[in-house]
Amino acid sequence: MKKLTALLLVTVMAAAILVSCGGASSGSAEYALVTKASGNAYNEKEAEGFVAAMKAQGITSYVVKHPEKATVDAQIAVINSLIAQGVKSIAIAANDANALSATLKSAKEKGIKILTLDSDVAVADRLTFCNQAGVQEVGQALIDAVYDIASGAGEYAILSATSQATNQNAWIDAMKAIAAADSKYKDLTLVEVAYGDDEPQKSTDQTQALLQKYPNLKVICAPTTVGIMAAAKVLQDKKSTVKLTGLGLPSEMAAYIGNDADHSCPYMFLWNPIDLGKLAAYASVALVKGDIDGTVGGTFMMGETQYKLTAVEGTNASEIILGPPFKFDPSNINEWKEVY
Repeated sequence: MKKLTALLLVTVMAAAILVSCGGASSGSAEYALVTKASGNAYNEKEAEGFVAAMKAQGITSYVVKHPEKATVDAQIAVINSLIAQGVKSIAIAANDANALSATLKSAKEKGIKILTLDSDVAVADRLTFCNQAGVQEVGQALIDAVYDIASGAGEYAILSATSQATNQNAWIDAMKAIAAADSKYKDLTLVEVAYGDDEPQKSTDQTQALLQKYPNLKVICAPTTVGIMAAAKVLQDKKSTVKLTGLGLPSEMAAYIGNDADHSCPYMFLWNPIDLGKLAAYASVALVKGDIDGTVGGTFMMGETQYKLTAVEGTNASEIILGPPFKFDPSNINEWKEVY
């Protein structure tokens, strides 16, 4: 995916520099995707899927915005610029669940359809959420991986993205709840949740700090593609006995996947971020056309597949679940590393 030159916002937004790409100039775009930050391979793949799906629907009036940093302020600046441009929909992977509320409310008041993908906002601030996988399913897969790799007992740590990231926080909460509710996991001890802010260097530093602080550590679980790659390199370079699991891109993690002492990650999980971007694009168009309105029970087509808006647990708000997490291990990593 080709990046264009960074676009400077008006003076009040000057702190947030954007990288944008798309089939239309920013000023004429109708459909917008706002990722968490530039330089994130996972975000790039989401954007690739979004663009491909827009083209498949014959739509050229779209734009992708990558904030320079994974911060709320950067995303607010992006959203304000899109409001000024008069887009019809904004799909956003939120850097914070609540801090975007006032800005998203302003967008909604202008008639802009708001949906989220990857990382949600408060349900009152959007119409629906394109969820890569069910929270419980991800939490179960991750805690079971920790249990398996640690042989059922010992210390483990979690290396997450930012402390405000709604998707990572939901998965971590699910892991904790599952472990607390089942005596199967009673011999596992979570020593720390560290935050690398989805920055490679900070994630590297946090991994090194975990190794120093916890000499009996057995497993690190990183539910973030940036964090898992940084941790994998640290562990493998140090030839550490600490093992790794989490959520990673096959193309980035292939060199670290293996069941021997030379590899830091026995296996990991993910879904296809390209498909998640596609889902957001089709949902955006369905919202603008009025095929769905965010109400639970609504349906729309993505190619030959029908997707249904289901209820977020404990609410009347809707989400669209892409599918279950997929396991990548030595038996399939070489095949999948060529895909994404």
